[in-house]
Amino acid sequence: MSAAIAALAASYGSGSGSESDSDSEGGRCSLPAADSLMHLTKSASTKPSLAVAVDSAPEVAVKEDLETGVHLDPAVKEVQYNPTYETMFAPEFGPENPFRTQQMAAPRNMLSGYAEPAHINDFMFEQQRRTFATYGYALDPSLDNHQVSTKYIGSVEEAEKNQGLTVFETGQKKIEKRKKFKENDASNIDGFLGPWAKYVDEKDVAKPSEEEQKELDEITAKRQKKGKQEEEKPGEEKTILHVKEMYDYQGRSYLHIPQDVGVNLRSTVPPEKCYLPKKQIHVWSGHTKVSRLVTGIGHDITFLNSVSCRLRKSHCRK
Repeated sequence: MSAAIAALAASYGSGSGSESDSDSEGGRCSLPAADSLMHLTKSASTKPSLAVAVDSAPEVAVKEDLETGVHLDPAVKEVQYNPTYETMFAPEFGPENPFRTQQMAAPRNMLSGYAEPAHINDFMFEQQRRTFATYGYALDPSLDNHQVSTKYIGSVEEAEKNQGLTVFETGQKKIEKRKKFKENDASNIDGFLGPWAKYVDEKDVAKPSEEEQKELDEITAKRQKKGKQEEEKPGEEKTILHVKEMYDYQGRSYLHIPQDVGVNLRSTVPPEKCYLPKKQIHVWSGHTKVSRLVTGIGHDITFLNSVSCRLRKSHCRK
């Protein structure tokens, strides 16, 4: 390294061939200044390996301590790594409200507090909830163990009295058997009863009592009222004749099909010459509501009005 610096110093001191000739002729020799070569000299305080090393991020003195770590967003519900306890339960950034109570300052994800799903059997939870609502006691849910707990909350005396009975369990009830007449002596031919003996409180009378008879009468009366169907009376059919006489001079009824119009009205085949009317011939004013034409034979036309339930037959001849 020192040899390279000496070579550079020599090169600065030596000039080209023409310059050396001119300098020799003048009898003068120019040497570089010492300040211009100071950056090329090696400092005694620096190490040889770090003489020309460049540090792009040098150490800087900081007055405050630096915090290292990742801060979690309190709104995040799932992370993809395992954070430390200090990272998960670190206080939130931002100004603190000094007027908040301890209950309001506690972490919560809903208005009433903090709720999250737990690995609890739905049947066991519903069993304890209904037991507490019915009997006033339930198993202590704060005990986190796999063994069957015998510690209760609520009415502990009632729990001890019922021996931890739940709503889905029924206690053993003592059923009193009905007593029978006893005569098991088989040698008594006339008085032997055996398994066919009657009960002591058994009644042989099949007739109901007065109170039972009243109840039965009320039930049958209600059934008869419900099952009885009222018979609808058929409507009365009547006709009104608006003509003077029902029969003409030949004894023909007003329903008789005319035969003196030059057209065979009894035939089902329409006539050869049939034209649509071009002017209003007649106006029927018998019905006051919507009507429809039922039949039209010759000059006899029958109208039906379904609204007023009337059937009117008109006779028009021109």
